[in-house]
Amino acid sequence: MQSLIPVVLSGGSGTRLWPLSREKYPKQLLPLIGNDSLLQATVRRMEGMTDVQLGVPLVVCNEEYRFVIAEQLRLMETKGSIVLEPVGRNTAPALTLAALAAVRSGDDPVLLVMPADHVISDIATFQAAVRQGMILAEEGVVVTFGITPDSPETGYGYIQAGERIGAGEARNIARFVEKPDRPTAQAYLDEGSYFWNSGLFMMRASVWLSAIGFCRPDILSACRAAWDRGSADGDFLRVDKEAFMRCPSDSIDYAVMERITTNDIRLPKGAFIPLSAGWSDVGAWDSLWQVLPKDHEGNVTQGDVLLHDCRDTLVMAGHRLVACVGISNMVVVETPDAILVSHMSNTQHVKKIVDSLKREGRPEGELHRKVFRPWGWYDSVDSGERFQVKRIVVKPGAALSLQMHHHRAEHWIVVRGTAQVTRGDTSYLVSENESTFIPLGTRHRLENPGCVPLEMIEVQSGSYLGEDDIVRFEDVYGRSNLA
Repeated sequence: MQSLIPVVLSGGSGTRLWPLSREKYPKQLLPLIGNDSLLQATVRRMEGMTDVQLGVPLVVCNEEYRFVIAEQLRLMETKGSIVLEPVGRNTAPALTLAALAAVRSGDDPVLLVMPADHVISDIATFQAAVRQGMILAEEGVVVTFGITPDSPETGYGYIQAGERIGAGEARNIARFVEKPDRPTAQAYLDEGSYFWNSGLFMMRASVWLSAIGFCRPDILSACRAAWDRGSADGDFLRVDKEAFMRCPSDSIDYAVMERITTNDIRLPKGAFIPLSAGWSDVGAWDSLWQVLPKDHEGNVTQGDVLLHDCRDTLVMAGHRLVACVGISNMVVVETPDAILVSHMSNTQHVKKIVDSLKREGRPEGELHRKVFRPWGWYDSVDSGERFQVKRIVVKPGAALSLQMHHHRAEHWIVVRGTAQVTRGDTSYLVSENESTFIPLGTRHRLENPGCVPLEMIEVQSGSYLGEDDIVRFEDVYGRSNLA
């Protein structure tokens, strides 16, 4: 039996789930359902398949998310390889990089390709479908999974089923169709042979490389050049930025799958397996409401929430009490720096708010107030003219870069733990209830030499307090000035 490697595609920004999902901390990194993030739940989806030879998961992600994803895998005690995309180029190049990574040792495993931001609640049914797909994929077939529809959904593409393949559930693919209008979607639902396109795929790595090479040789050429000029950096597999930027952007469906339905003998055969496993792409707040458990009035609440006379409503409170009275079919989401209030029927338009934030140059579209870094995190708790206050937590053994600021000075007060401070040519310890001062233009570094998290308050003062006022001289994480 061929080995099976889960390939987790962690692209996309999930703007319709703003304000929880932000461009630089998207929905796949959030624990929207249960304690695991969507990415962690995706990686766990294959646990328990003892009858399959599972390989180490491959996660393909934007370089900007590399440390958060590495930390989430570490917390799961899961080993994984992380392929870093310097820029986003859609799913076909991402899968091509994963296939090149999978065959680098001379093996030719079956790849199970899964978006990192989907939900599947019935794991046993999903794993049974994977076992069916594995048989076909080992024979050189490109397999996708079609979700059995339960409504006339206009937000998904569809797959039309063809003839059955053998005695199992697998079928030939008659055609792929674009997202329909509502009457067409209703006709698809009534007809019974149309399934939602899930974005889940299975194939041998060599089969994908052959197919993408035939259908889109420009994509394969650019990805191979980027891969060949890349390098390994611990668990990170870096590709060459200049070469990858020349790669065209295209999806798996457009680049290959729609060509497979033409029955061109130069391409592999395609098949799809119907899947009814509680799947959702959690594309907007209404779809999240649908998959979460509800009270007897149809309400979903998380956090400190009080409701009176409310129905079919989603309320999420992250940092304070949220009280709602007499509302129905609404979404209310509270974060430290933004609150969303929307009618359930309009949640697809939340993206327009994010677009407006970007046009106005406001940070709420990109970042949370709490920002994760490879060494820990910081929370911008207050700011005003010429000052900013941050709460900083540094993980045991971690260190910030050796750096300097042109426009600001910093005051550090240690609340918990012990800080190792480098200031100019001197190095010294700062303990709990002690403080130190970093003058403007001074090289400095903050380290946590202890075995407990270092917690401190930083007060910045100066004429400019932006995160781009950092000149890095040394950094154990290989970051540039803006990373």
